[in-house]
Amino acid sequence: MSHKNSPPSIPPSGQGKSTGRRIGVYICYCGGNISDYVDVEKVREAIASQEGVVVAKTTMFACSDAAQQEIIEDIQQKKLDGLVVASCSPKLHLFTFRGAAERAGLNPYLYVQVNLREQDSWAHTDDPQGATEKAIKLVAAGIEKAKLTKPLKPFRLETVKRTLIIGAGIAGLRAAAALADLGIEVVVVEKEQRVGGWLSKFRSLYPHNQNGPQLVASLLEELEKRENVTLYTSAEIVEKKGCIGDFEVKIKTGSNIVTHNVGAIIVATGFENYQPSKGEFGYGEAPQIITLPEFKELVENSQGKGNLTYNGRPIQRISYIYCVGSRQSAGEEAAHTYCSRFCCNAAIHTALLVNEINPSIHQFHFYRDIRTYGKFEPLYEEACRQGSVFIRFAATEPPQVVKNNGQLKIKVKDLLTAGEELELDTDLIVLVTGMIPRENSELVNLLKLPLGKDGFFNEIHPKLRPVETVIDGVFIAGTSQGPKNLAESVASSLAATAKTAALLLKGYVELEPLIAFVDKERCQWCGLCAPACPYEAITKTNLAGKEIADVNRALCKGCGGCVPVCPQDALHLEGYTDDQVEAMIEALARGSSN
Repeated sequence: MSHKNSPPSIPPSGQGKSTGRRIGVYICYCGGNISDYVDVEKVREAIASQEGVVVAKTTMFACSDAAQQEIIEDIQQKKLDGLVVASCSPKLHLFTFRGAAERAGLNPYLYVQVNLREQDSWAHTDDPQGATEKAIKLVAAGIEKAKLTKPLKPFRLETVKRTLIIGAGIAGLRAAAALADLGIEVVVVEKEQRVGGWLSKFRSLYPHNQNGPQLVASLLEELEKRENVTLYTSAEIVEKKGCIGDFEVKIKTGSNIVTHNVGAIIVATGFENYQPSKGEFGYGEAPQIITLPEFKELVENSQGKGNLTYNGRPIQRISYIYCVGSRQSAGEEAAHTYCSRFCCNAAIHTALLVNEINPSIHQFHFYRDIRTYGKFEPLYEEACRQGSVFIRFAATEPPQVVKNNGQLKIKVKDLLTAGEELELDTDLIVLVTGMIPRENSELVNLLKLPLGKDGFFNEIHPKLRPVETVIDGVFIAGTSQGPKNLAESVASSLAATAKTAALLLKGYVELEPLIAFVDKERCQWCGLCAPACPYEAITKTNLAGKEIADVNRALCKGCGGCVPVCPQDALHLEGYTDDQVEAMIEALARGSSN
């Protein structure tokens, strides 16, 4: 890549004062993600002469093992005491480069990451020259911040070797068994009288016709063998105090309140099935229109009888309408725009069960897209071989349900036959309904759980930290965080188990030192900071007869919400002090023209 314009110059910084720091700067091509729109070499040229910069290099992939090793060698050989990597989002590789610094003997908090991908190259694909100028400024600002960094140590906190699991469905039960096997005491709280959740409702689960109640019974039998598992049913969490490593939770069971101290919490509260509104595809206006869970129960109760009947009438023609309650238009009120993932598999598997009862029953599947992904593809193929007819409709033209003298008809334009209009008589309509978030407002408020746009619990990162939440020590599992099938729910619960075990088995946890701190001389306790903290980390304390703010290091997340509300400028954020922020602003404001 080549740009004809020369890079803007960066005047010397520090207003004539030298910090004496030795900074290494590494600018990443990111395999073209950055270098396709930013002239990376010109960025290096522009900042190489900036005060304090001892090393200035470019690299194709800064996160690669080879590049990390080069950074480690430079730190050791050139005695660097500050490090800047200009690459992608810190969400991806902050800990990668902190680890590299630490392996080189450099305090990891002397490292600064500059985001040139999400905040620059991807945002300015139409303006390479402007993106290059912006990159130079961003890296210069990162260097100024690095000059003012200081060595920090994580805060170590002892942990209680006990876990609270909220929800006793398949995810919660499986996590309980795994944690117990690792020697961690487990407390399981289930709101319902019976455990098992949706798994306990169905006797034939795809793809191998496993019996749900039997699976639940076997898990319960296994838990009963473990003395370090306590199960509460018809119970709920009513209070939570403390922080990661030592939460104090109160559980209401009947008229009693039980208190437990736990080191971590796994939330596995499951999902609800979408309930169609009255009139949606005729639901509630004709008894022959039912949801998939209702139909599945009907089919299971009819197995071995040789016939399928509904309300005393034999069924010969069944119509399935897919994506009811899923993949809705974003313009609809409270729309569920996501795909529920399991519905196609569940509906087609149920159709195969119908064939076992009576292979002469005609089955029609009206769908937008069939998503029998991965190893479930044979379900779809087998249904086709056994006579199921699949009719594809456009999202803008869903099937119409027509009622005439008690007889149901479905009108639809079939995309597989170039939009031919079809009209089919049917005895029963099955609405293939998806998953929706379970109503958990009290628990959300109690645990301060984050919700995604879809209403399910939200993880920090779907790939890098898929079961962790922004609340340290609180993990999510199963369908509480989004639609999953049985195997995926179990995998999720075991991931949460692994994270919990890693946290508790070593007996302590190290927390980030990049948190708020109080200038005890300036603070006069006006009380404005406490309500500004969303994590309830600030309280009033008495120091030598003077009331001041006190920051709970275990609860503070370093969000900085308390800093701007302090009228005495007594609150500061480690790693983002006033001096650092002002130095970055000055660097951004310096020389931007050629």
